[in-house]
Formats: sequence, structure tokens, C-alpha cells
Amino acid sequence: MKETFYEFINYLKNPVLEKDANTTLNHRLKVLVHMFLFCAIFVSIITPLFTLLEDLGWIDLDTHKVEEVFKDLPFYAVILVGGILIPFIEELMFRAPIVLFKKPKSFKIAFYFFAIVFGLIHITNFEITSTVLLLTPILVLPQLFAGFALGFLRIRFGLRWSVFLHCIYNIFFLSIALIFDS
Repeated sequence: MKETFYEFINYLKNPVLEKDANTTLNHRLKVLVHMFLFCAIFVSIITPLFTLLEDLGWIDLDTHKVEEVFKDLPFYAVILVGGILIPFIEELMFRAPIVLFKKPKSFKIAFYFFAIVFGLIHITNFEITSTVLLLTPILVLPQLFAGFALGFLRIRFGLRWSVFLHCIYNIFFLSIALIFDS
């Protein structure tokens, strides 16, 4: 896991359009699991910050759009839409185009651009207030981190791997939200 972590961090320092030489399924599944764990650990580390912001009255997580959209849907529909359909669409929008940028400098800009825009677009999950806008860099940290992880997998292993990770990520966190909500 440590090796994957250092490879990911080094990649973020200098993203390049280069596939991983190790094409074995075992290696790719191991990296996929590691990347999911990194995302889950990151979310668990910053969750207390979200709790603090809510306790201070600066944000209201009860008005989060994800909860609002899925509140009347059965569990299977939430998983199908939020765990499979939406990740697939978002990967087509935010990760698929990255490989169109072939020159190293333009690729690097595109990699960061798509990850940052992916993170920022998720601010729309919150009720937009001046406080929420000021807190945007903090509130989209989980999606920003995930955007970098998804981009890493997309480039190193291909689009289907970023779709897999995105689906696993969403299904995991939607399931937790549904369990704690009921």
C-alpha cells in the first residue's frame, strides 16, 4: 500500500500521459483497492471538520442535495443511479477527455483542470450561501481528492478503472449515508 501511495503522490507532482507497464489483473485490482482506501481514509480524516462546520452553524448537511434527491427512492434505485449511472456519466465528462491532450504541458494542465472542476462542481450539492461559497475549498476536498485518484487510475489503467473506482466510492458512501439516515 505504501508503494501505491508514493506512486500516487509522485504522479500528482508530475502527471504524465503514460499507462502502467504492469497489466496484470491482480496488480490493477490491488491498486484499485489501495486507491479506494486512500479516498476512504481521506474522507474519514476530514469528516470531523465537516462536523465542526455544521456545529458552528456555517453549513447544514441536512440540506445536502444528495440526500434530497435520493430521499424517496428505494435503496436499489439509489445504488443504480448514484452508484453506477452518475459515476459513469461523470467519468465520461471529467476523465475520458484527459487523454486528448498529448503534449506534456497541456496534458498536465488538463489533468489538474478536470480534477479541480470535478471537485468544484460538487459545491452544488450544498445550498449555496455566501458562507458555503467561502468554504468551497474545504467542502469539496473529498471530491477534489477523489478527482485526482480517479484521474490517476484513468491514465495508468484506462477509463473503465476510474469508472470502477468511482462506482465503488459512491456505492460505499451512499450505503453509509443510507444506513445512518434510517
